[in-house]
Amino acid sequence: MQTFKKFLSITALSASLALAAFGPADAAAKKEFKVAWSIYVGWMPWGYANDHGIVKKWADKYGIKIDVTQFNDYVESMNQFTAGAYDAVTLTNMDGLSIPAAGGVDTTAVIVGDFSNGNDAVILKDKDKLADIKGQNVNLVEFSVSEYLLVRALESIGMTEKDVKVVNTSDADMVAAYKTPDVTSVVTWNPLVSSILEEPTAHKVFDSSQIPGEILDLMAANTAVLKDNPDFGKALAGIWYDTMKAMMAGDEAAKTARTEMGKASGTDLAGFDAQLAATKLFDKAADAEAFTASPQLPKTMDLVRNFLFEKGLLGNGAKSADAIGIEMPDGSVLGDKANVKFRFTTTYMDAAAKGTL
Repeated sequence: MQTFKKFLSITALSASLALAAFGPADAAAKKEFKVAWSIYVGWMPWGYANDHGIVKKWADKYGIKIDVTQFNDYVESMNQFTAGAYDAVTLTNMDGLSIPAAGGVDTTAVIVGDFSNGNDAVILKDKDKLADIKGQNVNLVEFSVSEYLLVRALESIGMTEKDVKVVNTSDADMVAAYKTPDVTSVVTWNPLVSSILEEPTAHKVFDSSQIPGEILDLMAANTAVLKDNPDFGKALAGIWYDTMKAMMAGDEAAKTARTEMGKASGTDLAGFDAQLAATKLFDKAADAEAFTASPQLPKTMDLVRNFLFEKGLLGNGAKSADAIGIEMPDGSVLGDKANVKFRFTTTYMDAAAKGTL
């Protein structure tokens, strides 16, 4: 299955910075909004909600119109958001900081939908210990969450990227690459992980469940648009948690919903449920709110921003990881308080939890 999830490149970053010159989405009060999403287990609910009238239900409640568009190219969806063509977009915490925020667009995480809890993995051929990776070429999508996972894995055994050689490999080519004699180590995400682990030579030696809560999947919105149109944020939260109920109810209707989401992402119910099992899905607003307000989030974002700075992905002229301010729900800021461009809020998740949407 072809998958589009969580990757960026220097070219994409440059494109996003260029697009940002056109300015952020119009921040004036308005009635029509555009949302972009791309294929990934944790984002499939947005397509389902659009197809089944859940988006329209909540848009109608607030007297607005919400146009939800699927992108087959994750990076392009973020570029379009950065350009101001879309008001909200699905992205990871890492990519939200490195693309729209680094591109100068003030961005707010409206919903923390899930975190990868095994969907991303380090796999070795004919070796079953992480330490065996030393000296190997490691095939992965460079500058992606895969490289971040590799760095965190190496840190866990006292190693660094200097102990291996990263080989930039497209996600579309990863399964085929593994089957070649020269490739002995890969880092990738589901469903590619599942496909590669079908090979008898493949051994998973580290995965994202060992760094829980670090690879976050978000629905993020343009901060200025959100400030001037809070009903848009409320509608997004309503859509998300209504859809969560539809897919996680434990009845036949929920199974049908997940089957449809699986088919839309190129797999079946069993495949979709397997990916969900490796995902910590925040289907209840109170759980999402508690996680977002927890002390873990600032620690995670500190790791992420330092990784991005070391890779030169915090924008031109960034002299340290402090270049971009990251605001937490309690108002505290990591980095430059005068240049806050990435924010986490519990406002909308809290309203959903309290039933006040």
